[in-house]
Amino acid sequence: MRGHLHELLQESREPWSPEEFEAALRAQGQSYHHLHPFHQRMNAGELSPEEIRRWAANRFYYQRSIPLKDAAILSNCPDIDVRRDWIVRILDHDGEREGEGGIEAWLRLGESVGLTREDLWSARHVLPGVRYAVDAYVTFCRTRPWLEAVAASLTELFGPDAIRVRLEAMERHYLWIDPAGFDYFRSRLKQAPRDARQALTLVLDGCRTRESQERAVAALALKCDLLWAQLDAIGQGNTQPAREHRDVE
Repeated sequence: MRGHLHELLQESREPWSPEEFEAALRAQGQSYHHLHPFHQRMNAGELSPEEIRRWAANRFYYQRSIPLKDAAILSNCPDIDVRRDWIVRILDHDGEREGEGGIEAWLRLGESVGLTREDLWSARHVLPGVRYAVDAYVTFCRTRPWLEAVAASLTELFGPDAIRVRLEAMERHYLWIDPAGFDYFRSRLKQAPRDARQALTLVLDGCRTRESQERAVAALALKCDLLWAQLDAIGQGNTQPAREHRDVE
């Protein structure tokens, strides 16, 4: 009886129109991390070299995890056409060969601000709050339905404008950084709009019930919260880095 009542209640809630659904997704941009005080200070040229290095080292932990979340989405997706298209994202970050890809570009950014590759790969500078937020995102993509994980990736809707502002600010205010280190941002200005269009089409077409639409919006809101939490930890920067990560036996 209770299950039947639940079904009746769900039937009474009409799905959003595609326009309403897209508007609800785009509204999450009001919580995107480009509005975080740390990024605002970055764009104003107010960060010290130490703060820039802390940001680069901690953000790398997120960058190296992006192919893991994309692989998790692939592992849960039964649609061969979607998998063929989505795998490009892994290659964008991992590269097709050594010396290519977004992870390599971020390593060069780290070097341009005074970090070593070993600093970045070792994760010795990664703060507990950053590790928790990034790992939570990968776990979400691994354990939730693939379309919800795709919806969470729609922060790419808001990324290009934020990257343009960040790139301009870095070139203007942080003259001590080798501009070659900014290649990651230049590549994402081309890749992110393509990725956002792909993911938005999948979500708009695939979420046909009000419940699935609301779950997609909630997934995107969660991703915004996790990005914000990373900057909270980086901005405070007064906690001890996480211990060396070890598997629990």
